[in-house]
Amino acid sequence: MMESWIWVTLAATVFQTARFMLQKVLATGGLSAAGATFARFFYSAPIVWLAAFLILPDWPDMGPKFWPYAIAGGISQIMATVCVVLLFQTRNFAVGITLKKTEVLLTVLVGIVILGEGVSWTAFAAMVLGVAGVLLLSDPPKVEGQGLLGLLKSRAVVLGLTSGIFFGISAVTYRGASLEVSADPAIRALATLACVLLVQVVALGTWLLIREPGEIPRVARAWKRAVWIGLTSLGGSYCWFVAFTLENAGYVFAVGQVEVILSLLASVFFFHETISRKEAVGIALITVSVAALIAVT
Repeated sequence: MMESWIWVTLAATVFQTARFMLQKVLATGGLSAAGATFARFFYSAPIVWLAAFLILPDWPDMGPKFWPYAIAGGISQIMATVCVVLLFQTRNFAVGITLKKTEVLLTVLVGIVILGEGVSWTAFAAMVLGVAGVLLLSDPPKVEGQGLLGLLKSRAVVLGLTSGIFFGISAVTYRGASLEVSADPAIRALATLACVLLVQVVALGTWLLIREPGEIPRVARAWKRAVWIGLTSLGGSYCWFVAFTLENAGYVFAVGQVEVILSLLASVFFFHETISRKEAVGIALITVSVAALIAVT
């Protein structure tokens, strides 16, 4: 029988796939990179805060490291999301997104540095297999230039790797923050998510007021499209937070790679695209990777 964190992670991938589908169909045009990032948090936060107010009769006790972890995680996720949005503006978008997907391995390294949590060599090998499958699915075009020099000159490569690092930091620090909360996993996740969204709305909202004063009204006017992205983002975020509370962030992200398979299947059934032989091999590698991780954890 699979452990609960695996089911929660799979639920998170379903919500996240739905959000990406909505973003493809209901693109919030006219927003800057920071504005598009703010919209995601802006339309999720009120629901989380209301749920926390109604469900938590007493606010749980939090350890001294909670707020440093929560602030670091919230700011890191903002930076990571902005990097991904900026990737859409680059010519070598596919290259950057491919490197962003190495976040699984980057998260393992960040987890060792920040929380001292490593993974077994067997699990790490399964993760590498999964990343190989993701790279096959991505099939990025060549970067202009030769070798390492060409890579270093690519804005997409820098943005992709940077987003992967920041996503890794946010995942690990979210786990660190949730472990500082004295409650059961569901309450830990809700309290941590409510606090993180407070950090993100205040921090990014302040930035927009100072640097892009007209952007918040544009986010508000885009509510008919953005609210659905916010709702699916909310479901995904809560499930990710529960999973991070229950298990090492590296394992969670590795199992979460099934999102790539779901996205590909969505493109076939909803957008009528076809799967190539290389993509089929990639799906097989990710499936074997996730099955191996479930077996060894």
